[in-house]
Amino acid sequence: MSIEKTDTLVVGGGQAGIAMSEHLSNSGIEHIVLEKNRIAEAWRSGRWDSLVANGPAWHDRFPNLEFTDCDPDEFVCKERIADYLVDYAKMVKAPIRTGVEVSKAEWMADGSAFLVDTNVGQIQAKNIVAATGAFQIPVIPPIVSADTNIKQVHSFNYRNPDQLPEGAVIVVGGGSSGAQIADELNRAGRKVFLSVGPHDRPPRAYRERDFVWWLGVLGLWDMAAMKPGTEHVTISVSGAYGGQTMDFRRLAGEGVVLTGRTESFADGVLKFGDDLQGNIAGGDANYYEMLDAADAYVARTGIDLPEEPDARIVYPDPDCLTNPIRELDLAKEGITSIVWATGFRQDFSWMKVDTFDEKGAPIHQRGVSKEPGIYFLGLPWQSRRGSTFIWGVWHDAKHVADQISIKRAYMTYQGPSERTRVSEEA
Repeated sequence: MSIEKTDTLVVGGGQAGIAMSEHLSNSGIEHIVLEKNRIAEAWRSGRWDSLVANGPAWHDRFPNLEFTDCDPDEFVCKERIADYLVDYAKMVKAPIRTGVEVSKAEWMADGSAFLVDTNVGQIQAKNIVAATGAFQIPVIPPIVSADTNIKQVHSFNYRNPDQLPEGAVIVVGGGSSGAQIADELNRAGRKVFLSVGPHDRPPRAYRERDFVWWLGVLGLWDMAAMKPGTEHVTISVSGAYGGQTMDFRRLAGEGVVLTGRTESFADGVLKFGDDLQGNIAGGDANYYEMLDAADAYVARTGIDLPEEPDARIVYPDPDCLTNPIRELDLAKEGITSIVWATGFRQDFSWMKVDTFDEKGAPIHQRGVSKEPGIYFLGLPWQSRRGSTFIWGVWHDAKHVADQISIKRAYMTYQGPSERTRVSEEA
C-alpha cells in the first residue's frame, strides 16, 4: 500500500484543528486534518445535555463568522456550537477526514519526515500539529474505590439528573462544570453536596457589561501566565439560565450543602479538608478585585456605564459555611452518586518524539516544540489566558501557521555550493 504524503498533518478536528486549517490554507500550505470521531465531537458527546457556552455569542466565536440565529448576548447551547464549528469548517474548506484515528507518529529512518500510523493507512508529513485540545482524558482521583456501592461518573460522562440513581449526590469540584452540575441537580429536586476547592469567582456581568468584555478591556485575556500559586485554581462562571454569577452562598441558600476539598474515603465515610471558608474567601476576593478593577477603568476612561451597587450585596453565610462539615457518612446521608468534576489530563503517547517533560507535558514556546516539525494547539495558557477559548485558539493557530511558513521559507534557502551546482546542471 502506498503512503500518502502531505506537508502538514493536523490531528484533531475540533475548534483548534479547524482554526489551524484556515490559517494553513491562507498561507498556501498543503495539509490534512484528521478527526477520529465527528467534527467538534467533544461538544456533542463530551458535555452534559443542558450545557451552554460560558461566554455570550458575540464573543465566543471565530472572528470571521458570527452567530446569526441568536441574540448576541445569548449563551448558545452545545449543539449549536458544534453546528457552528461544522459550518465554519465548510466555509474555510478545511480538508477534514472524520473517523480516522492516529495511533503513532515517529520520525522516518532518514529523518526527512514523520511517518504517521492511522486506522486507514500511513501518512508521511513534514510537520505535525497536535490539535487534540485541553480536555482529553477525564481524571477521577483514586479516593473512592470503584467497587463501592456508589455510582461514580466524571463530568465528561454526566448527561442529566435522570442518569443517576435515586438519592443524594455529591459533586466534587467547584469550577464551572461542578458548580453548574450541582445547580442543575439541586433544581431537579436532588439533595446535593458540593465539594469546593480553590477557585476564582468572577461576576457574570457588571455595569451592563459581561465578564468577558471586562477581561478584554482590562487586558486580562492576554495574561501570558497564571499568577504564581494559582496553578490549581479553577474558575467558576456560568452561562446557564440566562447567565448569572456563580455565587456559592446563593447555591447554599437554595439547598446545596457546601464542603471543603475532598481528601479521603474509608468505611463509607468521605472526609474533607478544613479549607471551605478559605476557598470561599478566595473566590470572594477575586470577585471584588474584578469589580474594583472595572470601577477604576470607568473612572479613568470616563465611559458612561451605570453604577451597580447591588453587585456588592452579599448573601448571608449558610450554616454549612459557618460550621463546615468535615466528613459525610454516605449511607446515612442517602448519597448514591458522586460526580467528579475534577478535570482532565492530556495524552500525547502517540507522539514518539522528544518534546515532553517527565510528566508527559509538551515542551514548547507558544505551540512551537523543541522537536523540529512538531507543533501544539489548544493547550491551556498556550500563549495567553484565552488560548483554550474558540476565539483564542484562532489567534494561536495563526501564530503556529506563521512559524510553519517561516520554517518553510528557511528550508528553501540554497547555499553557494548548492547554487553553483544548480547553475551547472542548468
